[in-house]
Amino acid sequence: MQELLPDNGSVRKLWLGETEAYASHLLRLDNESRRRRFSGAMSDELIRRHAASATGLGTVVHGFFVDGVLRGSAELRVYQPGEAEAAFSIELPWQSHGVGSALLERTLLSARNRGVKRLRMHCLADNQRMQQLARKFAADLHFDFGSVIGEVDPPRSTALSLTREIMEDAHGVAHAIFEAQARLMKSA
Repeated sequence: MQELLPDNGSVRKLWLGETEAYASHLLRLDNESRRRRFSGAMSDELIRRHAASATGLGTVVHGFFVDGVLRGSAELRVYQPGEAEAAFSIELPWQSHGVGSALLERTLLSARNRGVKRLRMHCLADNQRMQQLARKFAADLHFDFGSVIGEVDPPRSTALSLTREIMEDAHGVAHAIFEAQARLMKSA
């Protein structure tokens, strides 16, 4: 499923050197989006530490970029063999424009290709957007003490799913290079 993204945005994996861009994105979230992303209050320092930890093994972060600036993210953390958690954040102007769907689609592909059999997405009970997104991808929702846990069972990886992820990664790198070159030419 390829959805048109707002503002000619693009989705690709974050690179190792982009933890500062990830932290900046999370710090730009409005108070309500930040509360929903972290299921409560989170200090700027803890957000910086969280972003720095996203480069570890078993973690994949996809980003939604507009003009080279990270405006949305989907974080996949494999915490034990076969099980992972996904978390999403999208800056307010880009919410409800298909960005979450594009990020979740990429996250599901990455989970599938890493042998994840159960993908969990936690959100607060009042986070209707996240629940709607989870339902769109056939997640089972369970209500638990003021929060909701969505579970998706990605299918097993195949040669085709692995090839698709490789092709999307290559496309993301090429797009980022062309976008950076265009920005350089524009500023010159």
